[in-house]
Amino acid sequence: MTDDSTEMLATLRCRLAESPLWPFALALYARPGVEAACLQLQDEAGVDVCELLWRCWLLHHGAIPEPGSETALAKVRRWQREVTTPLRRLRRELKAAAAEHHGVAQLRETLKRAELQAERETLARLQAVAMTGPLRPLAAGDPAPQELLSNVLQLKKKAHLSTLNSLMMRLDPPLGPR
Repeated sequence: MTDDSTEMLATLRCRLAESPLWPFALALYARPGVEAACLQLQDEAGVDVCELLWRCWLLHHGAIPEPGSETALAKVRRWQREVTTPLRRLRRELKAAAAEHHGVAQLRETLKRAELQAERETLARLQAVAMTGPLRPLAAGDPAPQELLSNVLQLKKKAHLSTLNSLMMRLDPPLGPR
């Protein structure tokens, strides 16, 4: 790495530290259409919403993870599979029973809070990957952000690509050099 690229990476990490992932994810998710798009991609294409929001955060700041970050990402994905996904599955399975039983409704709310806490932990782990793992600034020759995301998320169906594009339209343009 040259001095310029080392300095650029340090500036990028500083920018990421000044704009934490959790508030960014909450703000993006609250934008019109984003929640529906994320849930559609999660339910129909198996996309991890936390990782999607993380990648949007990186793109917003003009960065992408390097292939060397896969080991750290595998650990985060395991956390999602073993903790967050079972909580989500239980919460969803109890929806009908919660409408009929007050105690089940309370349990479902507890699961909902636990799921959100697990997602927040996931985002904290993903932010740590960005702060310490292999990362690089977007370059002029890189594909467009939508293409980068569709490739890494392995989206091939036209409907999923359309959903991703609608989500990306709600993302502010990338900051910094491109």
